[in-house]
Amino acid sequence: MTELAGQHLALVGPTASGKTALALAFALHAGDVEIVSLDSMQVYRHMDIGTAKPTREERDAVPHHLVDVADPDEEWSVARTQSMARAAVRDIETRGHRALLVGGTGLYVQAVVDNLTLPAEDLELRAELEAWTSGPGGIAAAYGELERADPLAASRIDEHNQRRIVRALEVIRATGRPFSSFGPGIDRFGDTAFPVALVGIWLPRGVLARRIAARVVAMRDAGLVDEVRRLSADGASLSRSAAQAIGYKEVLTALAGECSVDDALALAERRTRSFARRQRMWFRRDPRITWLATTEKPEALLGALLASLAVRPSAVIS
Repeated sequence: MTELAGQHLALVGPTASGKTALALAFALHAGDVEIVSLDSMQVYRHMDIGTAKPTREERDAVPHHLVDVADPDEEWSVARTQSMARAAVRDIETRGHRALLVGGTGLYVQAVVDNLTLPAEDLELRAELEAWTSGPGGIAAAYGELERADPLAASRIDEHNQRRIVRALEVIRATGRPFSSFGPGIDRFGDTAFPVALVGIWLPRGVLARRIAARVVAMRDAGLVDEVRRLSADGASLSRSAAQAIGYKEVLTALAGECSVDDALALAERRTRSFARRQRMWFRRDPRITWLATTEKPEALLGALLASLAVRPSAVIS
C-alpha cells in the first residue's frame, strides 16, 4: 500500500478520457484515498448508464462521495457541488485520508478547488428567462444574447444547454457584470483553496472521438433507452438540471416521438464531442495542471501519475 504525500489530488480531463478508471486504479494503489465526484449528473440516483457512473462494485472497493445524493426531480447546481465537495474533503481529512477529486466540467472543478465566489440567485428573473427560452427560437435567441454580452461565458456553455444559458443571463441581467467575471479570471490562477495537485489526462482528438463513439454504443447496449423510459415513467418529471444530461435529453426526445432512437444517439454523440472540445479549452488555460498524455488505455498512466505526485510507501491504515 502507498500514501499520497502531503496533499489532495484533482484528476481532470474531457469526458470519456478514462478519468474514472484511472482514479479507481490510483485509489486502490494508494490505499488511503477516497474519491469525490465533481460530475454534475452522477449525483442523481437511477441515472447510471448515461452518466457512466462508477459501478456498485467499484464504489464498494473505494469510498465515493457525491454519487447518488439527489433524486432526478431535484435541481442541482455548482453551489451545491462546491458546498458538499468541500465538506467531503474535510470529512476525509478527519480520517487521515486524501481526497481524489474527479471531474470534467471546468466550472465545477474550479468552484471546489479555487476561492470562487458564486453570484446570488434571482428566481423571479430566472422564471422569466426559462419561459422565454422554452418558446420557439427562444434558446437560440438567448444564446445569441449571451454571446454578445459575455463571449467568454458563451464559449464555455453548450448552445443547447438551457439551464446554464439561463443562469448566465440571470447573473448578467441582475448584476450588470459578465457571468465569467465571477471566476478567478481567464489568466489568473493562484493558490488553491486547500492543498491539491491538479493532473489532467490528455488524449489525441481522434482517440477521444473513438472513445466517445464507443461509449455511446456501450450505453445503448447496456440499456440506456430503457433507463430513460423508466425515469420518465416514474410519475415525477426530471428536474431542469437532470433533463439537460447529454444522452438523456436526446433519448427523451426520441421517446416523445420527435425522432428515432438512432438519430437521438447520433446527436448525443455529436454533442458529447462538442462538450469534450469545450472541456479541453477550459482546462488547457490552467498552468497548474500537470498533463499526462497517452494514446493507449488511460489506466496505463497509473505509473506516471504515481511518479508525478511522489507517492511513497506507507503502512497499512487500519
